Amino acid sequence: MINQERLWNRLEELSEFGKQASGGITRFSFTEEEKKAKALVASYMEEAGMTVREDAVGNLIGRKEGQRKDAPAVLIGSHIDTVPDGGRFDGALGVIAGIEVAQTLHEQQIQHDHPIEVYAFTDEEGSRFGFGMVGSRGLAGILTSEELQHRDANGVSIAEAMKEAGFDPEQYKDAAKEPATVKGYVELHIEQGRVLEQRGLAAGIVSGIAGPHWMKWTIAGEAGHAGATPMAIRKDPLMAAAEMMQFIEAEAKKYPNAVTTIGQISVKPGGVNVIPAEVEFTLDLRDIDEKTRDQVEASITAHAQEVSRKRAVELRLETMQRVEPVPCSESIQNVIQKAFNKVDVEPFQLPSGAGHDGMQFKDYCPIGMIFIRSKDGISHNPAEWSSIEDCGKGTEILYETVLALAIE
Repeated sequence: MINQERLWNRLEELSEFGKQASGGITRFSFTEEEKKAKALVASYMEEAGMTVREDAVGNLIGRKEGQRKDAPAVLIGSHIDTVPDGGRFDGALGVIAGIEVAQTLHEQQIQHDHPIEVYAFTDEEGSRFGFGMVGSRGLAGILTSEELQHRDANGVSIAEAMKEAGFDPEQYKDAAKEPATVKGYVELHIEQGRVLEQRGLAAGIVSGIAGPHWMKWTIAGEAGHAGATPMAIRKDPLMAAAEMMQFIEAEAKKYPNAVTTIGQISVKPGGVNVIPAEVEFTLDLRDIDEKTRDQVEASITAHAQEVSRKRAVELRLETMQRVEPVPCSESIQNVIQKAFNKVDVEPFQLPSGAGHDGMQFKDYCPIGMIFIRSKDGISHNPAEWSSIEDCGKGTEILYETVLALAIE
């Protein structure tokens, strides 16, 4: 029932704001590019018959009333900010699809009990200030005044940027919505991976959102002359790190949803003919099950300590960030599965390795997510692509899901 062509055209129109010479998009929160993009999205919301407002942290909200105005609302959401030189689908699809759901209901004059609200959340990516999911944190009532002090590359804080954009940062708590007024949250998003494509599926049901645990590993050894120090007496931290890294990869492969990434590495002093004195590397460890993630962490830590003793080097571990994984609601997953069956798409469950706004609703409301296929698994890149057919199919599934939640 959704208008696939309208959905696609709106995605194209929105992609013009912040477009770069590469074809990618750079659209950060509280900038002129975002302001213009939000005005366009607001016009779509109004065309869909919704009342439109911005809350205290800049979330753009369209509301379609239900038959019971006092009933808890069904929320649909995502974001329209991007990473630097990002793609046109990440975040934007979820917002435009949510509007398309509301507009289809409006045009078909379909009655539903619960109100429906579509959110374009502020600063999901965190690209400008190094701190993301500002809008969803605000809605869930967990944003703090200290977090608004994060600054961009020019030294401008989130609070200062809010003030420049016409918001009062001291009123940020007003963005919080009482949990009793929310029935649940649903989001449509591109997968940003290759699982669906490899299986030949247009869409999938997200089972949970993996929580990242970021660590810094420092291995201190003893610098020495590369030619004059026998192998048997070396205290080489780089060789120790290499042994640890191999185990880290192997251990993650034992679990279906665990992933480990060594993203940064530093070797000091860095001479061609010098045995390193110290090695630092970062580890990003994720799983949708916290118990499994903890098991992987315990195993790789124990192995690293054994390697350190064997090679006579010193190991120091520092936690940079630890975010809890968030399982999706079983009840909403069941509704989504029925929607898959209704639009004749094979239901298939998969985890989300990337973070999303729904993570902030872990203790706030039930959440559900729908993924659509990403070409070659590419995302955060100008080459990011999902077909018009997959975008349309995902929006049909979202429509059936939201309608079922809104009429219960």
